[in-house]
Formats: sequence, structure tokens, C-alpha cells
Amino acid sequence: MNFFKKFGIMNWEEIMQLETLPKVGPKTINILNKLNINTIEDLLTYYPYRYNVIKLININNADETLTTYVKAKIISVPKVAYIKKNFNRLDFIVQNNNIQFKVVIFNRAYLKKLLTVDREIIVVGKYQKLKNVFTASDIKFKIDEERIEPIYHLTEGLKNSFVESIMSSALDLKLTIPDYIPSYLNEKYHFITKDDAIKLIHKPKSIEDIKSSELKLIYEELFIYMFKINYLKSVNKVNNGIKKDFDMDIVQEFLASLTFELTADQIKTIEEILNDLKSDKKMNRLVIGDVGSGKTIVAIIATFANFLSGYSTAFMAPTEILAKQHYETIKEYFKYFDINICLLTGSLTKKKKISIYKEIENGKYDVVIGTHALLNENLKFNNLGLVITDEQHRFGVNQRNILQNKGMNKEADVLYLSATPIPRTYALTIYGDLDLSQIKTKPNIRKEIKTKVVYEQNIKEVLMAMYEELKLNHQIFVVSPLIMQNDELDLNSVIKLKEKLDIAFNKKVRIEILHGKLKQKEKDELMKEFQRGKIKILISTTVIEVGIDVPNATMMVIFNAERFGLATLHQLRGRVGRSNLQSYCYLVTNTKNNERLKVMEESSDGFYISEMDFKQRGQGDLFGIKQSGDMSFKIANLNRDYNILMQTNKDSNEFLTSNNYKENELYKDIIKQDKNLFKIFVIIYFTIPPCINPS
Repeated sequence: MNFFKKFGIMNWEEIMQLETLPKVGPKTINILNKLNINTIEDLLTYYPYRYNVIKLININNADETLTTYVKAKIISVPKVAYIKKNFNRLDFIVQNNNIQFKVVIFNRAYLKKLLTVDREIIVVGKYQKLKNVFTASDIKFKIDEERIEPIYHLTEGLKNSFVESIMSSALDLKLTIPDYIPSYLNEKYHFITKDDAIKLIHKPKSIEDIKSSELKLIYEELFIYMFKINYLKSVNKVNNGIKKDFDMDIVQEFLASLTFELTADQIKTIEEILNDLKSDKKMNRLVIGDVGSGKTIVAIIATFANFLSGYSTAFMAPTEILAKQHYETIKEYFKYFDINICLLTGSLTKKKKISIYKEIENGKYDVVIGTHALLNENLKFNNLGLVITDEQHRFGVNQRNILQNKGMNKEADVLYLSATPIPRTYALTIYGDLDLSQIKTKPNIRKEIKTKVVYEQNIKEVLMAMYEELKLNHQIFVVSPLIMQNDELDLNSVIKLKEKLDIAFNKKVRIEILHGKLKQKEKDELMKEFQRGKIKILISTTVIEVGIDVPNATMMVIFNAERFGLATLHQLRGRVGRSNLQSYCYLVTNTKNNERLKVMEESSDGFYISEMDFKQRGQGDLFGIKQSGDMSFKIANLNRDYNILMQTNKDSNEFLTSNNYKENELYKDIIKQDKNLFKIFVIIYFTIPPCINPS
């Protein structure tokens, strides 16, 4: 406990206010708030994401993979080349240790007047020995000291040097930040103190300082996370649910009426769900299934059993396109049964929504399918017994809880569906509070999608393949990362692609564009036209990744494929091959030797691909998308720190089962907090905006 807090010398909340720091006024506080820095404790736990080792070296000792600092003398007049609008290149020759080399820096034309011949400067960047070119990220005219510089994520109006300055002021206060690691574990692993870890993470004097402080803070963060997961799991074991009573013979008759054969994984998952429904414990199950594995029919059977028990079902999807598709699919399956189904989406008029709200409250509908509109506080269910959330990672925890709490006595069974395949060991850890079902096998009627990586200079090969599919009256998806062309990125935009494809096919086929900025009505109309076969080529951003089912679409062409993660590419590929027709996927790239994309040629197993994605990509891609109410990590990286995660899982379980947490004030406070705090998931969100994917 902090000295001030312990003896009541000053109000703890007042000490923690940012305005107590020098040079921090209202304007700065507003900027810091954008980074979720609201108190001094938040500031001290805003960790650097990397470090610059500021140490001057000779150019012949430069490591090509590292950012280096080299003092050099300018020996040629700098030249400026204007490549594009608002994009310029400055280059000149310098000398260090009797070695001459070229320096190149972008968008620094304004420095030309300062870079005079014979002047000594410090160039910061990376040196390519073979080309004898130093690509600079910065040019400095002096360095005050050699040191390790922490680099923080910034926002507009905030400089790294200022963050360093106020961080130093905060450290000078010598406030004690609570250490959540139980003392016996601190001793067991010989961790440094929390105070030392906070100080050294921001002001390291050596690489060893960084390593020891990171280990302490990463372990602590993951320990807290796994404690919450394991605590919630123990709570869920005693959660009361609604015991469903249904005639299993009728369910079997429904299964027998299906026109296709269920896979072994589907049958096993259905058995697990039906057993959950029969239990007096609340179902809390996640079904993870690869693209096209048949999760929807599993959800439909759960809905049918819930209906036979006399309860209604709420089925929430992330987009109107997907909600409408589920609506049409479920209506078709239940057409011979007296099951009333309605669709509730945001695009309905206010009058229509109010009318549907009343009908739902009066118990008119057995199945309500919708989008975020289901979360409206005015919507009340009559006898909600089952909540199904499709593509659950698209919703924040708070959103999912709102819908679950609309159930009878908040005891509705919960079924999550996710098409994000992840290795079972990862899933069991990060979704530790859920029962898990996995569907890996795919229906036999589906043919393997033939996938090929093609360099953009060989685009004629792709166009010929597209032409052959069009001759068969099949349809094609084309995906681009951008909506409008960006001058600074050599990427194809959907608009530019349409112009090119119109020329390639002489405007003899109908080509349309679908993207997230269109109004919902426009999106729906385009999808209807595509599903009816009137649009032959649909050019889109990743908005089509989830939920669109067009059996006649047999080709997926993805431009600038190197900009997407493997799992995103796999999800996109899954939009074709939805029937017994042979389907194809072309990954168009302008990057040579991109071995990463070869994985897509080798395998169609989403679980294998996701595992490769884990190995090849970092936390910023896989775990960096934050949702309201969901947990995000300040320093831990679930990919890099997986072994630590597994150890904290074991340690937190022992801490929990020993009941030692009941004697720990910090953990007693955690337990007393809002119970929703424990409804935390790490979101495995592969569909990141492709234009910022560093791959």
C-alpha cells in the first residue's frame, strides 16, 4: 500500500490525478484520455512497445535488421525528388569511418537547407550493406547522451519526448502500484518488485533491465487474466439454468428428414448441446467450426429442441446480410412446423420495430433473428430460453451480456458460434470459461477449393481463368483492401479494379462494387442481385468475409493478398465452394518470394492455417482489435508469451482452489467488483483492416 494512502495524508484519488504532474493541463489530459490514460497509475502502466538503443556505432558494425545511430559528415549537396503529391525523397552522400554511403529519407525535403556539405549529423535508421544505402527514419543534429530510449504508442498532439518527460515526473512521485502476484509466487520465480519493474520498464539502463521488468509485468497481467477466467469457470459450474424437456424422438425424426448426412463432428456437437439443454445447469458453449463446416444446422437443431421445450430463441448475427440469410435458411428448415419466426434489424422503421417489440413481448414469435437491434432496452422477451450469437467475436462482452440477460431469470442457455478456427490448446486456455465444441470435418459434397498464388505481372492468367468461369455462367468475388486509391500505397482499390475489369471484359458482364461505406439498403440490394445471378462479378472489401452464401460463386480473386493475414485469406476463400461445383481462389500479389502465401496453396484446413498465422504474425494482428468491455493486454502477447500463459493458468488454478485468494485484499476487491468483469474473452479477430496489416 502506498505511504500516503496508508496514513491518510492525502486523498489517494487526488494523488492519482494527472493534473498533479508538471506541464499537464486540460489539453494534454484530453489527449492522454484518448489513449485510455486517465490517472497517474494508467500512465505508469502505459508501457513502451519497443526501445531504441541510442549508441553511436561505426557504419561497418551496423546490423541490417536493427535501427542504428551513425555519426557522419555530409559530403554531397542533398537532392530532393518529388515522387507523388505530398510524397518526396531526399538523398545525399555521407562519410563515416572513411566509408562513403548514400542516405535516403522520405518526406523530409524541408531539411535540405540545414544539410550543408561538411556538416556532421546523426542518421537514425537501417543500413543495407550490399546496396550501400542507409534508409533513415530520422536525422538528428546532436545526441545528449547514449541511452536506451523507450518508444510509446502515440496519438495526434503527443510526442514521444513529452511522454518520457511526464513519465519521469510520475516516477519521481514514487507511488506504489499494487502487485497482484501472490508473494509465494514472487519468491518462487525470483521476480523483481513491482515498483522496480515499473521503474525499469520506463527507464532501463540495460537490456537485462528490460527483460526482468517485462517478465514480471507479463506474468502478472496473464496471472490476473487466468485467475478471472478460472474464477468464472468455477462460478459457471454452479449457475442454475433452465432444464429443457423435449421429445428426443421428434428431434431424431427432424435429423432423419435432412437431405444430407451430418459429419461425425456435427453429430458429436449436437449431442453435447442437447445434453446441455437437458441439464439444469446453464449452457455456456462455444462451437468453433471452419468455414463451410456446417455450424448453422447445429444451431438450428438446438433451436428446434428449445422450441419443443416451450421456449423461444434469440439468434443474433453481426450484419443484416447474415441475419437475413439465417432468417431465410431457418424458415426453409422449419416450413413444415408451426414455428413463428421474425427478423429484427436496424433498417426497419421505428413504427415496425415497436410493433415487433410488442409481438415478441406477447410471445408471438418462437424464433427472433436479428442484429444489434436485439439489444434494444425496449425489447423484452416472453420466455427466452436460448440465446445464439453467431460470429461471437464481432460483439463486445457487454453486448452479449445484454442479450443473455433478457432470458427468463437471466438463466437462458447460451450458444456461441465462431468461424475463427484456432488450435484446441489455445481455445481451451483463452476461452477457459466456456465449454468447447469443434467442428473440423466438412460435408462430403464440398470439393476442395483449388488455390494459387499469382504475381500481378501474370494477371492475364487470372483473367483467362475468370473468363472460363463466366462462360459457365458462374459468378466471381474480387477482393481489394481499399475503397479509394491511396497515393502512398501501391494497392488496388475496388474502384480502380472495376475500371480495369470493365476494360478486360469489354463491359459485357455486369460488375458491381460492395463496401462498408455503402448504405445498408444499397448493400442489401447488391447482394440480392448477386445472389440472383444478375451481377456476375462482385468487387468488394472484406465486408463479404462473413455470412454471404452464394452457391453459384466459384471463384475468389484477392488482390494485394500479401496485405492480409492467412486466417483472413482463409475466411475470404470460404465464400466460394459453397456447392458441389469446383471452385478456385487466386491470391494476386506484387511481392516476390512470399512464402507465407504458399500455406494457402498447401492446405484448406483452417485450424492448421490459423496455427501458422499464430506463428507468423504478432499480437497487433491477432489480438490487437479491442471491443468495448473486452480485455486487452498492455504488455502481454498471447502468441509470444504462450508458455507463460500456460504457467499462469496452472498457478492461478492452484491459487484459486487453495482459497488463498480469499485472504488476499487485492483479489477480494476483484471478486467484489461488477460480476460482468469476469465475462472476459480474448478476441481472436483475424479480420483486421488489411491496409494496416504489416505482413
